[in-house]
Amino acid sequence: MKLSYTLGGLLSAGAVLAAPAPKPMPTPPGIPSGSAAKTQLAGLTVGTNVDDGNYDRDLFPTWDTIEGTCNTREYVLRRDGTGVTVGSDCYPTAGTWTSPYDGGEWTAPSDVDIDHMVPLKNAWISGANAWTTAKREQFANDVDRPQLWAVTDNVNQAKSDRSPDSWKPPLQSFYCTYASAWVAVKSYWDLSITSAEKTALTSMLNTC
Repeated sequence: MKLSYTLGGLLSAGAVLAAPAPKPMPTPPGIPSGSAAKTQLAGLTVGTNVDDGNYDRDLFPTWDTIEGTCNTREYVLRRDGTGVTVGSDCYPTAGTWTSPYDGGEWTAPSDVDIDHMVPLKNAWISGANAWTTAKREQFANDVDRPQLWAVTDNVNQAKSDRSPDSWKPPLQSFYCTYASAWVAVKSYWDLSITSAEKTALTSMLNTC
C-alpha cells in the first residue's frame, strides 16, 4: 500500500510538472485598462441604433495593403500568431493562432477569421452611415486600435454583427478585455451605443 501510495504521489507530481503553460493571447494595440475603459464608456453617446436598410459590406472596403505585400488580414495573422512564417506574398506558411474569444488553437490560417471587434454593420447603424467611404475603409482596416482580432472562424460567425448585449465571447475570463476593446473603438471613432449595450459593457467591465 505504501509503495502504491508513493508511486501515485510521484505520478501526480509528474502530472503537475507536465501541465501545459498558459497559451499566449494576442494583444492588439490600444486596449485601455478597465478603469480607463469605464471612463471612456461614460463619455459615449447613448441613443437608438438607426438601421436605414442601406448597409452593404462593400461600403467598408477591407483588406488594404498595410505593410510590404501584407494586406490587413495577413498583417493581423502575422501579428497575432506565434511562430508565424510567411511566403513572398505574406500568406502564412506556418504558425499557431490562439483565439482569445474561446481559447481555440489553430495551425491552419483557413480556420482563423479576422473579426472586427465592432462589427461593420454595428458601426453603420451607430453612426458610420454618415461617413465617407474613405473613412469607413480606414475603420475597417484599423490596425492601430483593438479593432481587428484573429479568432476561431465559427465563433466569429456566431458573433456576426451583434453587440455585447446579445453576444459575448465564450471565455468569461476575456470579458474585461473584450469590453475594454469595444469601448476603445467606439470612443475613438465616435460611435454611439444603446442603453442595453451600455448595461452589458458595464457588467463586463466590472469583471476587470
